[in-house]
Amino acid sequence: MEVMVKKFQSKFKIIRKDMNQWDELQSCLISQFRSASHIVDRLQVLQKSNNYDILNCVAGVKDALLEKQISSLNTILVSMRRTLEEFHCIVLSLDKIHRDGKQLVKGSSSRPTMKQLQQRVGVKPRLIDCLDGLSFLHEIYYSEYLLKTSVVSALSSMALMPSTASDLGSLQQLLVDQPNILTEEGMQEYW
Repeated sequence: MEVMVKKFQSKFKIIRKDMNQWDELQSCLISQFRSASHIVDRLQVLQKSNNYDILNCVAGVKDALLEKQISSLNTILVSMRRTLEEFHCIVLSLDKIHRDGKQLVKGSSSRPTMKQLQQRVGVKPRLIDCLDGLSFLHEIYYSEYLLKTSVVSALSSMALMPSTASDLGSLQQLLVDQPNILTEEGMQEYW
């Protein structure tokens, strides 16, 4: 039983690395989102001819500015999609670790009973706690990944239609307010 708990602890160490990478990607995605939302704001201003005042007499200035901003927005959106792919890789890793954990229990030569799963080995966590923890971590990060994907998709569609700063602000707040699970707090009992 103690050997199996140690194997689970090594899995949680891998998860800790994934969580640290997630935090780095989160900062990157927020920065990308802010840049993209500034461009979306600018596009709405640049589409109105009355905002060009004296520059209206310069042929093609409006189209050139719009084209440059749209090109910049597309570049940022591509970067955001790459960042989302990295988030997805972490979610897949968490899913694999969760499945491996279940397989570890099922495939063991001395398949533990429910009583053994709930038995505590010294100060180490119970096997059932380890399995539940793996499941919970996968679920929460998968849900967060889906939310991030939806927010980026909404931002992409906002570039094509008029929106308000509060719409962009609300989307950004959704992105920033991910479930903040402190690595030390959520994982402490497993290492």
